[in-house]
Amino acid sequence: MKCLSVVGARPQFIKSAVVSREIRRIKDITETLIHTGQHYDVNMSRVFFDDMEIPRPDYNLNVGSGTHGIQTGLMLIRLEECVLKEKPDIILVYGDTNSTLAGALVGAKLHIPVAHVEAGLRSFDMRMPEEINRVLTDRISSILFCPSEVAVTNLKKEGIIKGIYNVGDVMYDAMLFYQELAMKKSNILKKFHLEDREYILATVHRDFNTDNRDNLKNIIDAFIECDETIVFPAHPRTVKMLKGFGLYDRILSARNVKLIEPVGYLDFIRLEMGAKKIITDSGGVQKEAYFHHIPCITLRDRTEWVELVEKGWNVLVGTDKERILIAIRDFSVNQQYENNIYGDGKAGKKIVEVIRGQEWRA
Repeated sequence: MKCLSVVGARPQFIKSAVVSREIRRIKDITETLIHTGQHYDVNMSRVFFDDMEIPRPDYNLNVGSGTHGIQTGLMLIRLEECVLKEKPDIILVYGDTNSTLAGALVGAKLHIPVAHVEAGLRSFDMRMPEEINRVLTDRISSILFCPSEVAVTNLKKEGIIKGIYNVGDVMYDAMLFYQELAMKKSNILKKFHLEDREYILATVHRDFNTDNRDNLKNIIDAFIECDETIVFPAHPRTVKMLKGFGLYDRILSARNVKLIEPVGYLDFIRLEMGAKKIITDSGGVQKEAYFHHIPCITLRDRTEWVELVEKGWNVLVGTDKERILIAIRDFSVNQQYENNIYGDGKAGKKIVEVIRGQEWRA
């Protein structure tokens, strides 16, 4: 059997590392790995392959940045060429990016079964490009690998009842595999003179936050005005918008904000593990915060990880400065950690078992 895996962004590198490791243990499956180039900066891309010992991509499509239409269109053209050449039996896509949708569309148009890892997530906010990508990808996938029962329920409510497997979350697998390595190898806390539980980790990259000056200013003002040390690994695009909106020098000179370049996966895990709280607009980081038992403040009005809000580990604050400041000061978790929300840490193995069993061909 020949599997073609499509990745393009940081969370997908993490997820694919788990599944690729399991695939390459099996003799009767071969994997072709395609990197669309959606994340092309060294610190957003190559360093993840190095840190996680992911096999080098067989193809790099070098799509780069651009509008959603340009980016997705280029991916479709270049992915189709690879798929026609490789003739895979199945196409594996991850998450909710433009790379995800492009891979799924190419598979569907060429009548090749598509397996979607992290299927069934819904924020119920169709203004988010990621929500559109999720819904469309799930509709045209033959196999839907869900990370939780909530995801399974979402699919069934939409009338999707075949090919669904609740395998658990591959990012939980990754955390279990890499956190000990991060403790041993990473010196990120020492590098930036940080102590465990004495800082808040922040990430901001969603376009509804970075491309709106008022939203970005509110977030930055909250960071600067709070009484906590904020460690802020800034996405290249976020830095570009900070400079464009005239906010870069202000945050760079803030006494309490450490604005740093994006870091590798092991360093980022170590920063997460040491944080007292995490502030983010990332879906994956919300989950990683939970895995590390860290309270999460989410800079969005809605989230696809609704169970974390319901269980009290995550609070949605949007981009209102006062709500962000109140959460930084007061938000804490009073709920007990539940181990089994996102599976048993064997999602990657289960995914490969389903693919090998070819149950989706029935």
